[in-house]
Amino acid sequence: MENTKTVATLNDLLNITNDRIKGFTKVEDKVWDSYPALKLDYDQMVRESKVMRADLIDLINERGGEVDDTSTIAGALHRGWIDVKNSFSGDHAESTIQNVIFGEKAAINSYQEALQNGNLCPQSTIVVANQHMQLQTSYQKFENFEKLLN
Repeated sequence: MENTKTVATLNDLLNITNDRIKGFTKVEDKVWDSYPALKLDYDQMVRESKVMRADLIDLINERGGEVDDTSTIAGALHRGWIDVKNSFSGDHAESTIQNVIFGEKAAINSYQEALQNGNLCPQSTIVVANQHMQLQTSYQKFENFEKLLN
């Protein structure tokens, strides 16, 4: 396996993780006024994202790669779309929860693809698989909550 493929895949996941962190900063405090039960789960997701980011950077550095500590164009476009949508929406809280779910699903899909494409070295596969499970757990919490809203 080529080390460059592992580093490229890890950088892609780092970009996705940076998208998550930036997206989390878009969640306004008034959401927690409407849905206080989710605040602890949300705070845990933020903490986990920062640890995931650090772990990915460590893996890239250990492989001698150059860290691409940016976010994706798609993530930036999605955040911009959320801003526009929220400016016209009456219920920012529910819309925000739906956007968290959408973002988590996109991250899960990216991680699944990274695990399946065969580009990760064994150590990276273990770390990415663990992060993938964390994403699935947080997604499930918010998806279950969304079902209660409907």
